[in-house]
Amino acid sequence: MVNDRENLDLTAFAGGAVEWAISNAPVPYPEAEAAMEARVAAIAAHEAPEMVWLLEHPPLYTSGTSGRDADLLDPRFPLFATGRGGQLTYHGPGQRVAYVMLDLKRRQPDVRAYVAGLEQWIIRTLAAFNVRGERREDRVGVWVRRPDKGPGHEDKIAAIGVRLRRWVSFHGISINVEPDLSHFGAIVPCGVVDPRYGVTSLADLGLPVTTEDVDIALRQAFGEVFGSAKTRLPEATV
Repeated sequence: MVNDRENLDLTAFAGGAVEWAISNAPVPYPEAEAAMEARVAAIAAHEAPEMVWLLEHPPLYTSGTSGRDADLLDPRFPLFATGRGGQLTYHGPGQRVAYVMLDLKRRQPDVRAYVAGLEQWIIRTLAAFNVRGERREDRVGVWVRRPDKGPGHEDKIAAIGVRLRRWVSFHGISINVEPDLSHFGAIVPCGVVDPRYGVTSLADLGLPVTTEDVDIALRQAFGEVFGSAKTRLPEATV
């Protein structure tokens, strides 16, 4: 089931310094999207460096370009339409979101390779906690096998949704650290309806991992996949 994305040459993504920013308080989705739009425009105009922005959102749902109204089963939280790829997903406390703003025109103008890079970044991050994340050809995101739930059961632990403008990326990834997994029950996550496939988190897997632990692992793995990074900022300046 693993496809050939893992065989792509990711070394072509090695680039110069990338700024890192962290928001310590939950960021409303419209504010995050506006900040990304501004930063992407500045990167495309060579007026700002590339950036990775780590944050959490208050509980909400987002719908990508392939989102379907029928996949919102219970509108218990606000729903935001967004230009990223993909369908419906949940964001909320306990989930680490990483918005990635890279100049692919300068690095490697290849969307497929970029998505493979994001997958590899997540897989290496999870490996720091002895979690084996895997790609699936027919399902987006990163998955973990759950033999404890029965034969063929797998759970999604990380989501990917990207958008490009003038070859600068935005949106990015999310990793479930310790969110309220019941909030995923109000949607059909990413359109996956097969009962063998669910959603999990590091906490659900029995791992006492903090968001700070995940941030450290994300930074280390990012350098291995995409190249170097500048000193992390204490609070987001996007």
